[in-house]
Amino acid sequence: MDLESFIVATPDFPEPGILFRDFTPLLMDAAALSAAIDGLAELVEPMRPDVILAPEARGFVFGPAIAKAVGAGFLPARKPGKLPPEILAHEYDLEYGSAELQITPFEALAGARVVIHDDLLATGGTVDALAQLAARAGAEVVGATFLIELEALEGRARLSEHCPADTIHALIRY
Repeated sequence: MDLESFIVATPDFPEPGILFRDFTPLLMDAAALSAAIDGLAELVEPMRPDVILAPEARGFVFGPAIAKAVGAGFLPARKPGKLPPEILAHEYDLEYGSAELQITPFEALAGARVVIHDDLLATGGTVDALAQLAARAGAEVVGATFLIELEALEGRARLSEHCPADTIHALIRY
């Protein structure tokens, strides 16, 4: 199935110069949604993860489905103010701002094999933050998956500091 045909590009959103890739039409088509989940799970399964780690909010779209498909747990990384203490937090820069992600219960990650999942790999700031949180919790990042990768922004290079390059995958590349 041509998943790329379900992606809508919106120029100058959320700021001038940004080309926003909206995957909502893919989510609304049952066959495309199923194909995306199956494709992502197929990429993740050989990595044998214990946990899928994904950021709020768009990483939550496919993260739990991937975890269920491969028999792994799911840990959401949340925005500030959404988790009770104790937390691990990491602040990072985005292509048009800054953000922070937090995780808990981080004790459950000690020794775990983690695959990071997000909807989009752009500059790599979000996945770098996730990888750093996982490492601080004692987990091993064994790979990462994305629905979409924006290759020109070279986020893959930033993530390859945390996991083998051959375990970083995207279903759609621009």
